[in-house]
Amino acid sequence: MSCDGRGASLNVLGLSWGPKANLLLVRDVSFSLGAGHRLAIVGPNGAGKTSLLRCLYRGTAPIEGRVEIDGEDIRKLSARAAARRVAVVLQEMPADFPFTVLDVVMMGRIPRRQGLTGWTDEDRAQVAHCLQHLDLASMASRQFTTLSGGEKQRVLVARALAQEPDIVILDEPTNHLDIRHQLEILHLLAGLKLTIVTTLHDINLASTFATHVALMRDGRMVGFGLPDDVLTPHAISTTFGVTALAHPVKGNAAARFSFSLKTA
Repeated sequence: MSCDGRGASLNVLGLSWGPKANLLLVRDVSFSLGAGHRLAIVGPNGAGKTSLLRCLYRGTAPIEGRVEIDGEDIRKLSARAAARRVAVVLQEMPADFPFTVLDVVMMGRIPRRQGLTGWTDEDRAQVAHCLQHLDLASMASRQFTTLSGGEKQRVLVARALAQEPDIVILDEPTNHLDIRHQLEILHLLAGLKLTIVTTLHDINLASTFATHVALMRDGRMVGFGLPDDVLTPHAISTTFGVTALAHPVKGNAAARFSFSLKTA
């Protein structure tokens, strides 16, 4: 049993989406992400980050363009087949889940069920492995509603991993978490072999966590590539309307700079 999976390539080709054809919130976005890589999407509020994510996991159908997983159009997959390839952790955290931690994580096995059969030994073993992997085994019988914000986030990540996906998509996984839990969640995700796509508000977290960064503004992708290539003081200042100052970081292989921001 494994929570790691193998990852999958993700290709986005000329993607546009909006509630109306003349009101696009995502405009002609294209990029390619290799299997096992981690993409952080950053940009100001209203940049189109969450709208882009919804297209990536089939939450909404693009007006133009397509999303490919290992070269296959995700819209041509059945809902069950897509759920076996892509797992999602949304920003909106359920407040009144009348279930135990074990129940919530077991829900991740639904795309793997055959018809109306009950849980199999394989399902139970996979869920037990994911609980152990995220240090949740001792909480399995606790009610989800009694957990802290960081614990709930770990449970939802465990549920996503129980699907055995190739790609995990997360919308602001560090939102509402304290600094320690932010670092714990990102460290956990960075240790997986899966392809990860996430939105992040914190520029410094994005630069150290991601193998690739996408910078968005007004629905367009204005930068894509390695963190040090995309997250420059000029690009950050222009995109966010702030003054960004870069500070060298020694001994950090993930990013050479950290940034301090102040109003322009």
